Amino acid sequence: MKTALLILAHGFEEIEAVTICDVLRRGDIQVTMAGIGATAMRGAHDIIIQADVVLADVGDLFDAIILPGGMGGTENLLGSADVTTLLKRHAEAGKLVAAICAAPWVLARADLLAGVQATIYPGLESKITGTCSNDRVVQDGMIITSRGPATAMEFSLALVQELVGEEMGVEVGKGLLYYP
Repeated sequence: MKTALLILAHGFEEIEAVTICDVLRRGDIQVTMAGIGATAMRGAHDIIIQADVVLADVGDLFDAIILPGGMGGTENLLGSADVTTLLKRHAEAGKLVAAICAAPWVLARADLLAGVQATIYPGLESKITGTCSNDRVVQDGMIITSRGPATAMEFSLALVQELVGEEMGVEVGKGLLYYP
């Protein structure tokens, strides 16, 4: 079974985090939610999500590492040396690295977007160090980025397709009525 680490920082965008976790689990991907400094994580809209573990207790590599956005969450991700270390370890191991909304900024700060095409929440384009696209979801090699809450479903289905195949991605998308 494929595995994914979804990192939550206080101020994360709830729609993105829940959509990613839900869609990946529907695709038979084992998702571990890790909170920075705690397991009870408060989102940007005061919804508390219970993470599975504290990020500091995560040691293994996953098949994917994923960052939801939200400006407050992104700022907290940027302030975490653990996040940067994990991102670099996963990228160096050829694992999938993904971020949505403002969180691609974290990938750029970890030097993972140089020479890469990516996208980010509108108005934050200057935070991308590679080529910035206005596409809703952008995949360049083993990096997938997306624009924001309204693109969370499309982003999540792209993650499923990359991790377990196009057939499963389409099956999950049809079950969610995303695809006709």
